[in-house]
Amino acid sequence: MKIRDRYITKTLLSYTLVVLIVWLSIYSFFNFLTELNRVGTENYTILGAFKYIILQTPEVAYSQASPVILLGCVLGMGHLASTNQLLIFRISGNSILKITWLAIKNALIFMIAIIVIGELVAPILSNYAENSRSYSLSKDSSKSNQDGFWIRDGDNFINVKNNTDGKFFSGITIIEINSSNKIDRVIKSKNAKFDGNSLNMEDSQIFSIDKTDGDNYEAISLKSRNLYNKTVSFDKDLISGLKKEPDELTTWNIFKQIQFLSDNKLRSVIFEVEFYKRLAKPLTLIAMILLAMLFIFGSSRDVTFGRKVFFGAALGLIFELLSRVGGAVALSFEFSPLFSSFLPALIVTIVTMIFLIRKSIS
Repeated sequence: MKIRDRYITKTLLSYTLVVLIVWLSIYSFFNFLTELNRVGTENYTILGAFKYIILQTPEVAYSQASPVILLGCVLGMGHLASTNQLLIFRISGNSILKITWLAIKNALIFMIAIIVIGELVAPILSNYAENSRSYSLSKDSSKSNQDGFWIRDGDNFINVKNNTDGKFFSGITIIEINSSNKIDRVIKSKNAKFDGNSLNMEDSQIFSIDKTDGDNYEAISLKSRNLYNKTVSFDKDLISGLKKEPDELTTWNIFKQIQFLSDNKLRSVIFEVEFYKRLAKPLTLIAMILLAMLFIFGSSRDVTFGRKVFFGAALGLIFELLSRVGGAVALSFEFSPLFSSFLPALIVTIVTMIFLIRKSIS
């Protein structure tokens, strides 16, 4: 029994790997054609374009994991069926549920591997690829981080005119609000170094607004400091993520963004949608595979096995598309991102399992 199980798992993993290689090859080919338009600009060569595409492949694999794994599992099952091995396995004691579980286990193994690569390896390689291409094109790789930003940190509102690599700021203004929602102090500084915990500001001017005995008059006092440290609750990862879309961040950085925005009573739903969508990926993949298996092991009357595989894969891909649309629906109609991500996959998983159990015992 264990030998049969290992054989089925090996077959499904092999087909999934082949689909992944073919998928990445096609995707990379068209991206390479796009990069050829930049070849010849400054020091950007064909070799540089090829290196850029190769370094981007882990990120592409991570973003396209679900459809790739679904197609790999379905094609692997199709191979077993077309060679009558699937029929032999069922006759020899492997039930529909057993074979379906092997397919799901194979898919989850592959999914976990790609998630590890996508969360740990892909961000490093992608960042290196972007910096290398920018250098070859004679562009400052930190240029995208030179724009300023506004950020709320508790009762403080911080404005930075220029940001270099999340480490060096210039043109800093900090507005401190008191418990009465009125301005208490304004701190201005030309330059600051950010160490991840505090702003170390140089040549700072501190404007304090003090109430006099009369409620209608406010006195403003000015103090100058050569050095002034301001402790903040955000870090360098959050600063670097300000100019990025949620799907460009790692799951951990998205979680930190949500925590920071929630603590400061700011809207975080766009990050929550992406966060819960990623958490729901394994369940969504299981639902897709169960949908495909429902077609593969369905009635054989007037329907060839090739059509079953096609319809099963198509239905699974359509469900993947609808799952992604669910995020946009949550943003548009303010549905709970948690329910919009998990509920459809959970319903489909339960319903398809009921049908497969009935098919298995019939």
